[in-house]
Amino acid sequence: MNDVPANLPRTAGDLRAAGHLPRSIKQELHDNLLAKLRAGEDPWPGIVGFSRTVVPQLERALLAGHDLVLLGERGQGKTRLLRTLAGLLDEWTPVIEGAELAEHPLDPITPESRRRAAELGDALPVTWRHRDERYTEKLATPDTSVGDLIGDVDPVKVAEGRSLGDPETIHFGLVPRAHRGIVAINELPDLAERIQVALLNVMEERDIQVRGYTLRLPLDVLLVSTANPEDYTNRGRIITPLKDRFGAEIRTHYPLDVDAEIAVVRQEARLVAEVGEPLLEVLARFVRNLRESAVIDQRSGVSARFAVAAAETVGAAALRRSALTGEEPAVARPVDLDAVPAVLRGKLEFEPGEEGRETEHLVHLLRRAVAETARSRFAGLDLVPLADAVEAGHLVATGERVPGKDVLAALPELPVLHDVAARAGVSPDEPAGRIAAAVELALESLFLSRRLAKDSDDSTTVYGR
Repeated sequence: MNDVPANLPRTAGDLRAAGHLPRSIKQELHDNLLAKLRAGEDPWPGIVGFSRTVVPQLERALLAGHDLVLLGERGQGKTRLLRTLAGLLDEWTPVIEGAELAEHPLDPITPESRRRAAELGDALPVTWRHRDERYTEKLATPDTSVGDLIGDVDPVKVAEGRSLGDPETIHFGLVPRAHRGIVAINELPDLAERIQVALLNVMEERDIQVRGYTLRLPLDVLLVSTANPEDYTNRGRIITPLKDRFGAEIRTHYPLDVDAEIAVVRQEARLVAEVGEPLLEVLARFVRNLRESAVIDQRSGVSARFAVAAAETVGAAALRRSALTGEEPAVARPVDLDAVPAVLRGKLEFEPGEEGRETEHLVHLLRRAVAETARSRFAGLDLVPLADAVEAGHLVATGERVPGKDVLAALPELPVLHDVAARAGVSPDEPAGRIAAAVELALESLFLSRRLAKDSDDSTTVYGR
């Protein structure tokens, strides 16, 4: 928890004397976003690939004061984008100390807080809430009830002697408790339609109704949500009146180019071993190939989490090989890519009729990604001397028990090896594992272009004539 600064006002009188004025949540976001844009600051740290597409639309929606829904396939960063909204809030905001809702000391909304404000006046105690506490997120599961979101009668308060007609017997739900904050509902179409109806008043009239009570709370919330297009039209849907109340519907997308895909993986993956840029490029191209493949169910999509998990799997394979061979540091090589299809096959949805051929398709698309990366990295480089050396009898073995120095020792000293390493961003004085990773990529490209043969068993791969 963040410690509240000691110099902040502690009573309503002190707050009023300091010139503090209440602002709505949408005005607060509006002002802070404009301030960041004018100062040249990035309002969306950690968001990759959306700068010219999604982000401008999101900023326009916030400046217009609109509630919004992010619409896109799984793994496109929708939730990550919504969570960055909290960074646009004031770091600290005053609330009435002891109040059930986060009410502003100069603008109470519940009967109890209004009564306390009238009784205590300027002595009304004030505490401060950090911006992180003002972002509320709810996954829209089918068992979500109106009581969860809006509120219900609290039997404990009734048992304490209050009458059922007393509005103070209400136990507030998630939305009222987010007063003066942001409410994010993930997978909104999964909410039952009768539950979605309960949000209509919140979004338009900005109040709540609980079991016929006449209580009207002028709630101040920004309601944001996410939805998957497939759910949007089939498994579930956003009811028409609720769709009408959202001011903006923003489509998200997967990274538009290889560089953005690599940046997402580099940012999100927790790598236990070194995975060089060439291999990250292979994985990025692999994922893009999957998204274009006719054998993959594109309605489900290929999540960015797939590329992240693939990079982590390759890093884990490299770490395991390092433990078996004693090679340090642990550096991933193309041979480690073989672990990806088998481990991650279950993360994909295939079209009907492809049962039993899933691994075959993945291996083919992965090899295509290797070939594309090799063409990009080694364009204009003559690899014929390397192919000639292998054909002359310098067979190269690699595998989970073969350290990088053994891969290099199998080849004679060739100037082209230095060029291959340089194209992979590796200098001659770096550890053998990094140079071997570049050389293996060149050997694999020669195999894929039918210049070399490759024989493999469970643990060893040999490049030869």
